[in-house]
Amino acid sequence: MWAHSLTVQDYQDLIDRGWRRSGKYVYKPVMNQTCCPQYTIRCRPLQFQPSKSHKKVLKKMLKFLAKGEISKGNCGDEPMDSTVEDAVAGDFALINKLDIKCDLKTLSDDLKESLENEEMKKEKLSKKEESNESIHSQAIEEKLGSGEPSHSVKVHTVPKPGKGADLSKPPCRKAKEIRKERKRLKLMQQNPAGEHEGFQAQGQPPSLFPPKAKSNQPKSLEDLIFESLPENASHKLEVRVVRSSPPSSQFKATFQESYQVYKRYQMVIHKDPPDKPTVSQFTRFLCSSPLEAEYPPNGPECGYGSFHQQYWLDGKIIAVGVIDILPYCVSSVYLYYDPDYSFLSLGVYSALREIAFTRQLQEKTSQLRYYYMGFYIHSCPKMKYKGQYRPSDLLCPETYVWIPIEQCLPSLENSKYCRFNQDPEAVDEGRSKEPDRLQVFHKKAIMPYGVYKKSQKDPSEEASVLQYASLVGQACAERMLLFRS
Repeated sequence: MWAHSLTVQDYQDLIDRGWRRSGKYVYKPVMNQTCCPQYTIRCRPLQFQPSKSHKKVLKKMLKFLAKGEISKGNCGDEPMDSTVEDAVAGDFALINKLDIKCDLKTLSDDLKESLENEEMKKEKLSKKEESNESIHSQAIEEKLGSGEPSHSVKVHTVPKPGKGADLSKPPCRKAKEIRKERKRLKLMQQNPAGEHEGFQAQGQPPSLFPPKAKSNQPKSLEDLIFESLPENASHKLEVRVVRSSPPSSQFKATFQESYQVYKRYQMVIHKDPPDKPTVSQFTRFLCSSPLEAEYPPNGPECGYGSFHQQYWLDGKIIAVGVIDILPYCVSSVYLYYDPDYSFLSLGVYSALREIAFTRQLQEKTSQLRYYYMGFYIHSCPKMKYKGQYRPSDLLCPETYVWIPIEQCLPSLENSKYCRFNQDPEAVDEGRSKEPDRLQVFHKKAIMPYGVYKKSQKDPSEEASVLQYASLVGQACAERMLLFRS
C-alpha cells in the first residue's frame, strides 16, 4: 500500500505484523504463498554480545583508524546483495534487494580465519565451542559455494583436538597455564631464596596475584567501538545522525555528497548502469518517508521518525545507514557505502554501531529496546547472516508473537513456511474483529466502513477492504484512514 502519512506508533504496529517500508511504499509478503518466506527479525541489543567475527571487524576498524592498517585478504568488493535476484523472483527480488545489509562472504572469511588462528594459538575456548565454531564456518562456506538451501548442506567437522593426536608428543597445555608458569618462574628468578613462597603464591591470589576481574570480563560492544585512539591517529571517524524526513538543514547540506556515495555503491556493488541511480530514484527510495516526526518529552533527544546515520571519515562521507526510530525499536532500512572502503566490512560494522545506538537510546527511553533488521529468509543464503546477531527473535506469521530464533531454526530446516507459535490454540490477538469500525477517507470525508459500504455496489470492493483490515489488524484499521476514491 502507498502510505501518504503514518504515525510512528502505526508503523511500529505494522512492522510487528510483518510489514516493511521502502520509501513511502509499505508492503507485506504473503508468507504461505511466496517462494521465499520473509520473517521479520529483531535483535535484543540489551543482551547482545559481539561474536568473535564481530570483534574482528571492530578491531580491524580500530587498527585502520589508529595506524592506517588495512587487513590483508578483505580488500575485494563486498558482494552484499547484488545477486539476490537469483534467489527471489519478480517484485520480491526488488523488495528484498532493498533490505539486505551485510557482507556474508567477508563474514565467512573472518570466521574461517579466526578459527585457523584459534587452532594455532590454542586459546582457551572449550573443545565443544571450537567444534561448533568450525561447523558454523564450514556450513556458511558450503552454502555460499553451492547456492543450495541450508537443509541440503553436509557439514564436515574438524577433528576435535586430542582425538587421533600423536601420543609421542607432550600434551598441549592451555595458554592460561603457560602464562601462570612463566609468571611463577619469573618470581623465582627475582627471589631465588623464596622459591617455596613463590610457588605458594599461586594459591593465594590476593597477595602476589591480585584478581584481574576487569580483564576477565568480556569487553562490551561499547568498549570495542569507542576504544580510545592515540593522539596521532591516522584517521578520524565520526557518526552523525541527521533527520531525512522532513529534511533537516544538515541533511540538505550533505545531500549531494550522500547521493554520490549511493550512486557509486549502486554502480560498483549492484552493477547498475550510470543513468539508473538518479537523484529522484535515490530520493524516492531512501529519503522519502511516510513517518511523521515526533518529539515527545520522554522520547529520544533526536525524536522519532526517519534518519540517515552518516559515517564521516576524515571529513568525507564513506557510508550511510538509513534507519527509522520508532517507539520500541531502531529499524534498519538500508545501508550504502563507498566501495573503496569495502575492506572495512562496513555492513557488519554499521549493524554493530546501530545496535550500540539502540542501547544508547534505551538509556533515556526505556521501552525502546529492540533492533529490527528487516526480513530473515532462511532459504536464501544471502539473508541468513541476520541470524548471527544474537539473541534474536522471529515473528510468527500467524499469531504475530515473537519466538527466539533458536526455537524456529529446526522447523525452518524442514519447511520454508512455518508457524512458530507452538500453542495450537493461540490466535492472532490483534486481528480484525470489527471491520465496520475501520476508518475510510472518501470524498474528503472520514467515515466508518460500516457507513461507507452502504453506498458501494462493487462486490470486489468489500473483499479488498476486508483483506486490508486483516493484514493491518484492528488497532491500525481504526487509527489509519483507508483512502477510497
